[in-house]
Amino acid sequence: METQPATAHAIETVFRLESPRVIAGVARIVRDVGIAEELAQDALVAALERWPRDGVPDNPGAWLMATARHRAVDLVRRRETYARKLAELGRDLATAAPSYDAPADPDDIDDDLLRLVFTACHPALSPEARTALTLRLLGGLTTAEIARAYLVPEPTVAQRIVRAKRTLAKRNVAFEVPYGPDREARLGSVLDVIYLIFNEGYAATAGDDWLRPGLCEDALRLARVLSALMPEEPEVHGLTALLEFQASRAAARTGPDGTPVLLEDQDRRRWNRMLIARGVRALDRAGATASGPPGPYTLQAAIAACHARTYTYEETDWQAIATLYGLLAVRAPSPVVELNRAVAVSMADGPAAALELVDAVSAAPSLRGYHLLPSVRGDLLARLGRVAEAREEFLRAAALTHNERERRLLRDRAHACG
Repeated sequence: METQPATAHAIETVFRLESPRVIAGVARIVRDVGIAEELAQDALVAALERWPRDGVPDNPGAWLMATARHRAVDLVRRRETYARKLAELGRDLATAAPSYDAPADPDDIDDDLLRLVFTACHPALSPEARTALTLRLLGGLTTAEIARAYLVPEPTVAQRIVRAKRTLAKRNVAFEVPYGPDREARLGSVLDVIYLIFNEGYAATAGDDWLRPGLCEDALRLARVLSALMPEEPEVHGLTALLEFQASRAAARTGPDGTPVLLEDQDRRRWNRMLIARGVRALDRAGATASGPPGPYTLQAAIAACHARTYTYEETDWQAIATLYGLLAVRAPSPVVELNRAVAVSMADGPAAALELVDAVSAAPSLRGYHLLPSVRGDLLARLGRVAEAREEFLRAAALTHNERERRLLRDRAHACG
């Protein structure tokens, strides 16, 4: 017989894994992600009551789905507009929930999950709200976990999630995958949210830790799910490839004490070759499904692949990387892209040519307060032998960053300039 702690752990694990699908399946019935999440929580409460007594079911995910769907059906039946809802949902509403022993139709769940992804990332929500709601509904994170990840007060995250659900309900946002021009616009929002989540884990903007692996894992899992649900979308595969490549370096990006390790100093034997292989396959799928020029995420993945395919820093094809950044600057122009292109140009054509590119974009409003601008400029100046100027740039970058680990690294680089 299972012990109480073992059962509780099983319930927690199953719910974290299955809650996105349960919420998605229920949202299709009630057409409200807020209510769907409450019904999923009700199913969790039922599991906490019954599983310690009856044991964990053979198919716990199907049990949770069935319980939540039964309650959703009961809720719809109690509404005054039941007749209209019944007509919309079809005659099979009453039998929508499978038996406790039979898993739900996987394809049906996938369709619902795809709808939930697009709903959580609706453009009507602010970027912060989309990120919080996506981590809550699809990442399975609690409000406290999201707050810790982004170093903001828990009430702030809770308010973002509540307002997001309220906005979706007030605007009567359809629980559906859009098509045509709306789909492309909404898909961009979905990909951007997943990318932002990964980046916050890959290089934290604030706090004492440079890496937050949990966020990287959540974003990568979401990208993989999305690529399976939308196999004909090249940019979905492009984003997945990019995250696979970036995640492959995680173990080598910090020292034993958590200190950041620059790319040129990383031990590439610690790069995860399995993730690199997955990235290569995803990048190939992006190319195979594309009918036109590669999109921004696919281009970034191609740049990451140039690094991933080499076993030493000296083997890096910087000319190819600079060319890809040039294409990216045309496809998705921004001062940040130009700054990254300058780094590649510095390696391909020398720091003097790159410094001209950096100075050309240094006045861009979006780079004001961006610590990587003086950091890159300091590196170029140091390579040109202008160490006094480089030292000032590194100190300025250290003052701008909010991440303690990165601040120490930049101060060390300033100290190295004398």
